[in-house]
Amino acid sequence: MYVAIAIFVIAVIFIVRAVKIVPQQNAWVIERLGKYAGTLAPGPKFIIPFVDKVAYKHSLKEIPLDVPSQVCITRDNTQLQVDGVLYFQVTDPMRASYGSSNYVVAITQLAQTTLRSVIGKLELDKTFEERDIINGQVVAAIDEAALNWGVKVLRYEIKDLTPPAEILRAMQAQITAEREKRAVIATSEGKRQEEINLADGQKQAAIAKSEGEKQSQINNAEGEAAAIMAVATATAEAIGQVAAAIRQPGGEQAVQLKVAEKAVDAYGRLATDATTTLVVPSNMTEVSALITSAMKMIQTGQRPGGA
Repeated sequence: MYVAIAIFVIAVIFIVRAVKIVPQQNAWVIERLGKYAGTLAPGPKFIIPFVDKVAYKHSLKEIPLDVPSQVCITRDNTQLQVDGVLYFQVTDPMRASYGSSNYVVAITQLAQTTLRSVIGKLELDKTFEERDIINGQVVAAIDEAALNWGVKVLRYEIKDLTPPAEILRAMQAQITAEREKRAVIATSEGKRQEEINLADGQKQAAIAKSEGEKQSQINNAEGEAAAIMAVATATAEAIGQVAAAIRQPGGEQAVQLKVAEKAVDAYGRLATDATTTLVVPSNMTEVSALITSAMKMIQTGQRPGGA
């Protein structure tokens, strides 16, 4: 009975050591009598107990690695405190097991040395502007060396760039001066545009005013011309009607009577308005002669070609 129990215990131990269950996204490296024998993929696997052993276990997931902060010197001899995060993934478990004694330490040290080299080629201002370029150069340099370690470097991200306090104050002063400069330029541009707009408005107003005055003068001139034409037309019609009336029977006698009335009326007003001695013609035949002369002028105007 004891023999059966011993055999059962040995069988259980044998099965436990022979059956291995590898988790998902993991790879186990097997050594047989101290020599690499293969890599176990995820799932249940069988090995030879007491002959094979699991020497290394690797996670195939993407691993973030915090790169310790370090001081880097830029091209213009400025110190920068730089820290970052490196993301890598094990792609070859066998190389990761035997390519380096500790690939995590190797990657960390290589990231720091590469970062110092890249920062040393740039000036201070460029380090803030070209983070993507810095990250790309660090990844390219580390990835080339990490191929022998069975590791793929995916990306590197700079978390912080911290210059000395004196540099920070100088940068802040520079930023403040630049903002004030932009504010002054913006204000001057606004005033300049305002003056341009005002001048343009005054110009347009002057043009509109002159156009209005011009149109007003044109309208006044046209009105005066129309009025003159109307007066001339009315005068011509009146003269025509008078001439036609004179040609009628008894027209000349009517004109003589009208002229005589005008003459007597003129003498009457002259006598009324005179403030000194009025000299009256002694011979009233002179009035008759005046009427005769007026009638001759009227008769002359009635002839063809007369005035």
